[in-house]
Amino acid sequence: MAERRFSHLVRESVLSSSCIRELTMADVAFVVTTIAVFALVAFIAKGVAKL
Repeated sequence: MAERRFSHLVRESVLSSSCIRELTMADVAFVVTTIAVFALVAFIAKGVAKL
């Protein structure tokens, strides 16, 4: 019975860690995309200002 409980805890912690990793990667992707969009808008604004 203790072995079952241990394997359940191990499985649960692996799932939690993988879920946390997934959310962290989603946050990183969001930040990178946001910075890229702002950089693109700034680049376009700079080009328009030269006209």
